[in-house]
Amino acid sequence: MTQRFDAIVVGAGQAGPPLVGRLTAAGHTVAMVERKLIGGTCVNTGCIPTKTLVASAQAAHMARRGADFGVDTGAVSVDMRKVKARKDAIMLGDRKGVEDWLDGMDGCTVIRNHARFEDPHTLRVGDETLSAERIFLNVGGRAVLPDIPGLADIDFLTNVSILELDTLPEHLVIVGGSYIALEFAQMYRRFGAEVTVVEKGPRLTSREDEEVSVAIRGILENEGIDIVVDATDIRISKRDNGFELTPRAGAAPIAGSHLLMAVGRRPNTDDLGLEQAGVRTDARGYIAVDDQLKTSVDHIWAMGDCNGKGAFTHTSYNDFEIVAGNLLDDDPRRVSDRITAYALYIDPPLGRAGMTVEQVRASGRPALVGQRPMTRVGRAVEKGETQGFMKVVVDAETQQILGAAILGVGGDEAIHAILDVMSAKASYRTLDRTMHIHPTVCELIPTMLQEMSPLR
Repeated sequence: MTQRFDAIVVGAGQAGPPLVGRLTAAGHTVAMVERKLIGGTCVNTGCIPTKTLVASAQAAHMARRGADFGVDTGAVSVDMRKVKARKDAIMLGDRKGVEDWLDGMDGCTVIRNHARFEDPHTLRVGDETLSAERIFLNVGGRAVLPDIPGLADIDFLTNVSILELDTLPEHLVIVGGSYIALEFAQMYRRFGAEVTVVEKGPRLTSREDEEVSVAIRGILENEGIDIVVDATDIRISKRDNGFELTPRAGAAPIAGSHLLMAVGRRPNTDDLGLEQAGVRTDARGYIAVDDQLKTSVDHIWAMGDCNGKGAFTHTSYNDFEIVAGNLLDDDPRRVSDRITAYALYIDPPLGRAGMTVEQVRASGRPALVGQRPMTRVGRAVEKGETQGFMKVVVDAETQQILGAAILGVGGDEAIHAILDVMSAKASYRTLDRTMHIHPTVCELIPTMLQEMSPLR
């Protein structure tokens, strides 16, 4: 017998539970289907646990630097079991909070199993069938595992399995040069491991301006992390005490004890039976959606990492807001209204908003660019954290800010001063003429804007 609901939400990641909350508050009956862990990637294997580990790593790093501040800390050691226990406690507390919220929600039925479409309105979930007038897909993504010779012969780690480590790797080799890879690289170096990052491209963080990539590499190398780029032909050989990785023909092999694969993510769309519902995907498996996140089927929406419109917790949550606004609030919100924004949580962090300078240069529009090293930001000097810089690019004709990067202490927070002005579509002079508090990182943003010059 088929259970009937007003709506079915598949996937309890960032967009799912709040949408269930809005739908049930509006009087709808909703099935919340989750095959694994309530809370999705962010709570269980993403932001919450990794940033908790980053905080432990930063504490170890600052303890070792105590003498720089006149503080004698003595020898510093890291207890990985306690580090993991702290991470687990915070993560499990977050998960329980979402579970309790859903379980106590009137009108919500939580069903724990895998869902597959049988027809456009019907899903088989385990031994049950569910049907609804509206269906929302929030199924997330998982790590890409490339076809590397020898990879299948060794026990390697992903961003999920590395979270279960409670011992320190002797030598952690990381394949990948973007966000997950670099955060784990610095984290484990600060815990005390030898770390090597292997990137197939010519530089780290390829989506950023080259100047940002160079600075990020310098930050990591200053902490003793080895960086190998142009790894165009990676091969792995098993050894008694670990493995050897050869980055390209003729290169010296890298001996490691643990291997982390962090080369990208793919959507969890290949086992949903989407073809039974007529839901289209693109060549990479992402569910095709319009500007309001509706799929090729009028009553089915896709939110979060599975729709290819963003791969962050904040983009997933904004997807929920867009869907809820259009369905429940008569508020015609669109994906195209949002500004690209994200952070890289190495230390110091990178905060990013809008276009890169290279993207603006390629567009051919007249622009102004400003830059300021963190060595000339009083707050950074006082904190003894002067690595990095801040950069902004502005449309010379409209005076609107096109993009910014703040790589430096507080960069993940300071970028919002710029992001908010961009969202308001205000002239950069609004920010230029705002009095900020001293001493802060943000107070130098107006100074940087006042010192801009034409982009060449």
